[in-house]
Amino acid sequence: MLEIIYQDEALLAVNKPTGLLSVPGRGPDKQDCCLSRVTEMFPDALMVHRLDMDTSGLILFARSPEVQRSLSLQFEKRKISKTYTALVEGVMELDEGMVDFPMRKDMEQRLPPKHIVDCVRGKKAVTEWEVLERTDSTTRVALFPMTGRSHQLRVHMSAIGFPIVGDVIYGTAGARLMLHARTLNLAHPVTGEPVHLACPVPF
Repeated sequence: MLEIIYQDEALLAVNKPTGLLSVPGRGPDKQDCCLSRVTEMFPDALMVHRLDMDTSGLILFARSPEVQRSLSLQFEKRKISKTYTALVEGVMELDEGMVDFPMRKDMEQRLPPKHIVDCVRGKKAVTEWEVLERTDSTTRVALFPMTGRSHQLRVHMSAIGFPIVGDVIYGTAGARLMLHARTLNLAHPVTGEPVHLACPVPF
């Protein structure tokens, strides 16, 4: 069972656990996913956006094609703001900052898929960050993606020397990837009223 964070007649928000695909993958062993679990409970649910398999946290679902189009348009026009919480390796000295590194898919590495910083051929990718807490060897940060590139937060934090704890691709393998989609702010697709969704951080 998935934890339901929000539901009404137009949309749903659930808490995706780490290690669960957002949508089905290739092969019979990759059919269990967030979408399949949600549609078992809500047959009318339609995917609006995705999270990496190893990222936990908030995912939105529409309950009609019209709402799906409305929410997709909000994402496309960057009307929906997202906040992530991450635990990164190392102690960050500054309290806040911004990473503005263009990115592209690494065509030389197919499995697992990887993305790299490329200032010539990459697409614009911007992440703002703010320190929440420091320990002797790690930093807890709030991450605010201004764009929505695949693996953006993971690539950007690694690129500035602070890979996310547990990131097997861009950092060091661990028990889990310490990256969680914590909040979503949007306009309700039917009423237009502001909706603020929050999901507790599990680490």
